[in-house]
Amino acid sequence: MRHLRIGPNGRSFNDPRLAVGVGLCLLVAFTAGSSSVPAQPSGDPAPQAPASPQQAPDAAQTRATDSGSPASFGPPDGTPLVSETEDERLAPHDLDADPLEDRFIVLPEIERKGDRHFLSSFRLPDKLAFAGLTVPLENWQVRERIEFEFYQFLDDEGESIILAKRTGRCFPPVEKQLAEAGLPDDLKYMLLVESKCISAAYSRARASGPWQFMGATGRRYKLNSNHWRDDRRSLEMSTEAAIKLLRALKEELGDWFLAMAAYNTGPDRIKKLLKGQKVDDYWKLHYVSETMRYVPRIIAAKEIYSQPERYLGLTRKDLYTPLETETVTVNIKEPQRHLAAVAEEYGSYFLELKLLNPEIRKEYLPRGTHQIKVPKQTCPFHCFKQDKTP
Repeated sequence: MRHLRIGPNGRSFNDPRLAVGVGLCLLVAFTAGSSSVPAQPSGDPAPQAPASPQQAPDAAQTRATDSGSPASFGPPDGTPLVSETEDERLAPHDLDADPLEDRFIVLPEIERKGDRHFLSSFRLPDKLAFAGLTVPLENWQVRERIEFEFYQFLDDEGESIILAKRTGRCFPPVEKQLAEAGLPDDLKYMLLVESKCISAAYSRARASGPWQFMGATGRRYKLNSNHWRDDRRSLEMSTEAAIKLLRALKEELGDWFLAMAAYNTGPDRIKKLLKGQKVDDYWKLHYVSETMRYVPRIIAAKEIYSQPERYLGLTRKDLYTPLETETVTVNIKEPQRHLAAVAEEYGSYFLELKLLNPEIRKEYLPRGTHQIKVPKQTCPFHCFKQDKTP
C-alpha cells in the first residue's frame, strides 16, 4: 500500500495528485467549519496562532459538539464524528452505510378519524322541562347555573361516558318502580348526582347506597343496617324508600324542584329559608352552594344522559346491558358460611356475588335464612342441583 506523507511544514507530498486531492478536502472542511464560527466585531481581527497538530483534533471536536451550531452533526456525548483508527475508517459496513440513514427518520403523519368536538360546539337548548315542569331558562341566573353543570359533565368526557354506559344497567329497574308508583320517570337522573349509579357508594357524611340515605332516614323507611348487611345499598329496596320519601316531600312543598332540594338538605330547612327570604320558588332561593347546584345538576344530567348519542357519541347498543339474575333462598345452619362457598353452589364466584349483592358488607352469610341474587342459571344445571336436595 502506498502511503501519503506530509512534511512538518505541511507542504511536502510524495504524490502531487494526492496533494491536490487532500488540499481540496481541507478546503471544503475549512469552509464547513468556518460557517459555525460567529462573526467577529468590525475592525482588525486579533492575530491567532496556528493550531498545532495536537490541538487540531480538539478544535474539530469542539465544533462537532457545539449544540448551537447549525453545522454540528456530532453525537451529544462529544465523541469524534470520524473514527480514530484507519481500520475503523475502512471497515466495510462504514463504506456501504448511508450517512443520512441514521440521522433522519421520517415519521408518518397521524390521521385522526372523525371530528374533534370542543365544549363550545355544544349548546344548552333554549327550552327544558323536568318532571312535567318548565325550567325557567329565560332567567339569566337560572340558565347560567344549569349551563355550568352542563359543561362540567361534558368537560370530564371519560367519566361521562362511563356514567352513560351505567344507565343501561342501573335505570331499567328504577324506571319500572317509578312507573308503578306513578312518579315522574325523570327522577331517575337523581341517581347520577347522588351516587353515579354505584350501589355501594358511601359518603363522608355516612350516607350510603345509590340513593344516599343517612342511617336515621333509612331506618324510617325500613332500610336496616347492621355489622354484616346494609339495606341502603340494595337498588330495589332503596328505590322503594326514595319513592316514598320523594312523594311525601312533593306533597309537603308543592313541586318537584323544591322536593328535590329538600331531599338534599331536609324539608324543614327549605321551608324556613322560603319563609325567611319571602319566596316560594326554588330558583329564587339562596342557600349553600351544594343545594343551589343540586337541582341544576340533575336537570343537566337529564339533558346529556337522555341523549348520549348527541353529546357523547354513544348509541343505545353501547350501554351496559341489564344483568340477568335470579333471587334464591339460602339456609345457613352453621355459624357462618363464606360467600365463596355459596357462589360455588350457584356456578358463580366470590367477586361476582359481592357485586350482585352490595348490601352484604362482610365476606360471609351468618346463620339464618337469606335471599341473595345469583346469575340466572339454565334449568338443567339448576334443576339438577335442586333434585339432589333432600
